Amino acid sequence: MSTTTQNEQYLSQHPEPQYHKGTGQQSAMRPSPVDDTLHDGSPYKAAGKLDGKKAIITGADSGIGRATALLFALEGADLTLHYLEEEEQDIQSTLSLIRERAPKVALHTIALDLTKKDNCDQLVKSHVDKFGTVDALVLNHGTQDVKKEFSDISADQWLNTFNVNIHPHFFITQAALPHMKQGSTISMNASVNHFKGHPMLIDYTATKGAMVGFARALSNALVGKKGIRVNVVAPGPIWTPLITATMPKESQEGFGENVPMGRPGQPVEVATCFVFLASPDSGYISGQVLHPNGGNVIA
Repeated sequence: MSTTTQNEQYLSQHPEPQYHKGTGQQSAMRPSPVDDTLHDGSPYKAAGKLDGKKAIITGADSGIGRATALLFALEGADLTLHYLEEEEQDIQSTLSLIRERAPKVALHTIALDLTKKDNCDQLVKSHVDKFGTVDALVLNHGTQDVKKEFSDISADQWLNTFNVNIHPHFFITQAALPHMKQGSTISMNASVNHFKGHPMLIDYTATKGAMVGFARALSNALVGKKGIRVNVVAPGPIWTPLITATMPKESQEGFGENVPMGRPGQPVEVATCFVFLASPDSGYISGQVLHPNGGNVIA
């Protein structure tokens, strides 16, 4: 199938863009984001890459977090899935999906506001109490708030974006490290916007840049001394609830068409990167950034 035909098929499935309040609900999106079917239409094929591993995934209720949770479960990992209380409907859908597809894995869920350090500590303690160790830490949660003018970004918005998008990475990682051993991994979900500079997401872009710097420095501190690898995934335009919840109408219309592939990506196309980074397949990779972004070349 040609790229043009694929793009036409994808775009024909999208009615008028949907607009939701808050963090967005995946259950309300039409079409639904794709969690486990690859772009050529084939199902994701698991190979036991994460058998027996114990993983924490933040923001696991929907979008990239849900797809990553599903693929981790299919690969055999037991999971602690973090979400926000207002995302209860989506986390239940995620649990149902995983239980249907990977009934043998153990699942633990916890609803927490990660802007508070004590909650970051509680997330790790809850996981360790259940599973004993942290083999893979996936820091996926995040927020964004579009502002057309730099002057429209309030002090409260700036502080909240940093309190959600980067400060928990520090607190959760500090709490998790005593429970991680050689071969454990830390993976973070950043954004192509750090490398491009989005003019309407200045605070968001700044936090994603901080995340990349944090991961690279952390890798240099950990990979040689402790054998713990740290990497980043920097997605391009991905069809997730955060898009329908936060992007203006003009940004949603034609979403993803400006990348070389001419279409938005699906959560599964990012989740495969997180599986790779948590598995032995990436054993010689640390301090790096993967770019599932539709073909944009990042220098």
